[in-house]
Amino acid sequence: MDSADDKVFELRSVDVRFGDTSALTNVELTIGNGERVAIIGPSGAGKSTLIALLNGTAVATKGQVRVLGCDYAHASPRRARATRRRIGTIHQRFDLVDQLRVVHNVNAGMLGTWPFWKAALSLLLPMNVDRVQSALDRVGISEKLHERTGDLSGGEQQRVAIARILLQQPSAILADEPVASLDPARGQEIMNLLIDLSMDAGVTLLASLHDVAMALASFDRVIGLRAGRIVFDKPRVDLTESEVDDLYAFEREPR
Repeated sequence: MDSADDKVFELRSVDVRFGDTSALTNVELTIGNGERVAIIGPSGAGKSTLIALLNGTAVATKGQVRVLGCDYAHASPRRARATRRRIGTIHQRFDLVDQLRVVHNVNAGMLGTWPFWKAALSLLLPMNVDRVQSALDRVGISEKLHERTGDLSGGEQQRVAIARILLQQPSAILADEPVASLDPARGQEIMNLLIDLSMDAGVTLLASLHDVAMALASFDRVIGLRAGRIVFDKPRVDLTESEVDDLYAFEREPR
């Protein structure tokens, strides 16, 4: 990934602190266009902070964060917002409104580009129905268009969240523990769906995962994070079992 145009995410000597707590320390990272990357590590390693840093909801205390060529710290508010709209984020808790119908939650992927009046009107008169229907079809729940979102199963709700991302048409997808709330079978289905959709669209996928086996089975590149520092960053095929064991060694030590 030598060309600047291929760099989707770039972190240079990045620290993130919350008061006296260090969440990330001296992070150096480059992720290129179309890569599929998993972040693994113990609880509290800084995985969610890294995701938040890349989608612009967390701020670096030190160092440089560039996303799609935009330096968040020095960009104008308008350019920073435009860049964030090009990043789709999927969270463990789905970030859906249970009381709304599925069509409205999927349309939320467009709110960053709609004026207020259009967003408000869409709650009364659903818009983009054909596009929403197409997105739901791609994630396998086309029949749920007008159902109340809170009535869906956890796996179906996560598919709604992914359909929302499809409508957004992002340049990159960040997934923060996207299957942690699902049972293993549903979780693997959702991860396979995310991988397939990112490959079809040719977009970067970066996911933080607790499930190490899933990360190793599904992703081409794996980053190990512990205590806010990158311990390893390498292709999955080059990663050894002992490196993974060492990453979680502190969790297994007796108290």
